[in-house]
Amino acid sequence: MTQDALIERLSAIVGSDKVRTDADSLQTFGKDWTKVYEPKPSAIVFPKTTEQVRDIVLLANECGLQLVPSGGRTGLSAGAVAANGEVVVAFDYMNQIAEFNAVDRTVKCGAGVITEQLQTYAEEQGLFYPVDFASAGSSQIGGNIGTNAGGIKVIRWGMTRDWVAGLTVVTGKGDILQLNKDLLKNNTGYDLRQLFIGGEGTLGFVTEATMRLTRPPKNLTVLVLAIPELDDVMKVLNQFQSSMDLTAFEFFSDKAMSKVLARGDVPAPFESNADFYALIEFEAITDADMDLSMSLFEQCVENGWVVDGVISQSETQAANLWRLREDISETIAQWTPYKNDISVVVSKVPPFLREIDEVVTREYPDFEIIWFGHIGDGNLHLNILKPDALPKEEFFPRCNKVSKWVMEIVQKYDGSISAEHGVGMTKKAYLPYTRSEAEIAYMKAVKAVFDPNNVMNPGKLVDM
Repeated sequence: MTQDALIERLSAIVGSDKVRTDADSLQTFGKDWTKVYEPKPSAIVFPKTTEQVRDIVLLANECGLQLVPSGGRTGLSAGAVAANGEVVVAFDYMNQIAEFNAVDRTVKCGAGVITEQLQTYAEEQGLFYPVDFASAGSSQIGGNIGTNAGGIKVIRWGMTRDWVAGLTVVTGKGDILQLNKDLLKNNTGYDLRQLFIGGEGTLGFVTEATMRLTRPPKNLTVLVLAIPELDDVMKVLNQFQSSMDLTAFEFFSDKAMSKVLARGDVPAPFESNADFYALIEFEAITDADMDLSMSLFEQCVENGWVVDGVISQSETQAANLWRLREDISETIAQWTPYKNDISVVVSKVPPFLREIDEVVTREYPDFEIIWFGHIGDGNLHLNILKPDALPKEEFFPRCNKVSKWVMEIVQKYDGSISAEHGVGMTKKAYLPYTRSEAEIAYMKAVKAVFDPNNVMNPGKLVDM
């Protein structure tokens, strides 16, 4: 199909004003936050309804087109990159929130609804949407579902998967499916909804989702602790978690915090220094909750696990303490970091992290290594910073060389090569370190059932 014919056919579906081919749009909508692949889409199309998405998919099957979904483009695995002339389906205009149900505590969202938009809407209803992360101001619900996004509250409220009551999807064949119909209990065989959650748009595109809400937490309080030894981080986690219901338990290294503090807009939490820091969040509903947290802190100090700490006394102070952790990704972005998003069961974190750190430090003596992550659920973010003088064309191949050794350690500990960022293109080669040969064969078979012509986000997650 010629480019002119493609534009004409797409315009007939969505309108000429909802198809773009200008260079700026192709560059913007053809990529995500990764910088490994150059975006080269053929066109960007902006549907407004599920039926329009279906018609786009049917056109793709008819004419041999390939489609890439685009949400907030905050992904870190090149799952939303169109690098081979694909048509990008952008969900920005499918951003309506509707059908709030106060009894069921659910709300219907278009795939293009921004995460923060849903959080604000829930708050206006006196409720709470708990899936939260640094990109909440730009990430979209459809993308969150496609990658089963996690974030900073998983230890208490789980992943996106736990909050999806129902889905409307368009499969790779162009079928519209209504999955689960928002039911809490539905024991009628295969839950196809779960295949699309975390499926990265390879089976079909989510166009609408019914999301569950919950009661808002009360008086969230933040405690930041300086911890000299890695093993002691897990001892602190166990000490607090055995007595309190935590809403977050985050971890970051001294190097990570130093980068944030160097910008000058976030104050240091205290004068003491340590190799590692933990951020603990909990509900201080009563004075007894605060007293318990102070008692647990004192016990940690007495045991030598903690050398200093600070607890928030206001929402403003709590927000500033959170910035020590949440500002890390934005702060280090200027160094074009090579990222790994890996996980193991929580009890294995110390030896797992130590073994990887030894390999990376040995093989990258001239690279700066930044560790942080959601250690309370076993999820660690390894970031290798690019030296200013080293071109990315040399930097990424050097990182890829050592990634194989990192993934071998992940496999040794029965961990995951991607805890929450998805697989996309950047991690596809490493999938066998987490999934068996038989599992991958079944995944490919599922892909073939829903998308036999491989039109839906090709080249991501698994190859046909």
